Amino acid sequence: MIEQLHPRILENKDWATLLFVLTFAVVAMTKSAYETRFSEFSKLIFSDKYAKIYRDNSHMKSSFTVGLFFVQIISYAFFILLTMNIFEHASKTDWILFIQIATFLLYFILGKYLIEKIVATSFNIDDFVELFNLQKVTYRTYIGVLILPINAILFYYNNIPQIIPLIIIGISLCISVYSYFISIKTYQNVIIGKLFYFILYLCALEIAPYYFLYYWITKGSA
Repeated sequence: MIEQLHPRILENKDWATLLFVLTFAVVAMTKSAYETRFSEFSKLIFSDKYAKIYRDNSHMKSSFTVGLFFVQIISYAFFILLTMNIFEHASKTDWILFIQIATFLLYFILGKYLIEKIVATSFNIDDFVELFNLQKVTYRTYIGVLILPINAILFYYNNIPQIIPLIIIGISLCISVYSYFISIKTYQNVIIGKLFYFILYLCALEIAPYYFLYYWITKGSA
């Protein structure tokens, strides 16, 4: 009796391993270069001390922020790809899809930031929007750094329950809502003075883009 041989299909995970090593290296170098700042950053969910200390606009373009922004994009792109894989909509080793997701995230975040700058100039609330953006970037980066090791675990394990990404999304949304609460509390005097413009800004640039993005994704997967 001759046994029939079946070719064994191996998934290429080298690209993901390289990216994980690179992003963890960026986090480690950032921690080493900005030890005190990173220590306060790591306590962000428990204390608003970091948000109060590093609230100046100049911190938006610092190497600390830029380096962790790279980590944020990679981390979110991995999480989206892994979530799609867990719900059987994509392969977690599809590096082309990963690049497409990462590119979309990059253009979406930067495009939204530029539009916010234009609107802020039109409403004459440049300073407030800069500070508000710094707060958002800080908490969004914090979430990205938090889920990075989780992404690494999820990537190298199979048969992950679908509840896991939903729990992560739920926790991330709670942190995001908390960040808005902290921002409003921190800049309440400025907000009260320009309440109409703030509400308009919030609806047009903080709620509408994510609503349309959700609508587009759900419609596309229907």
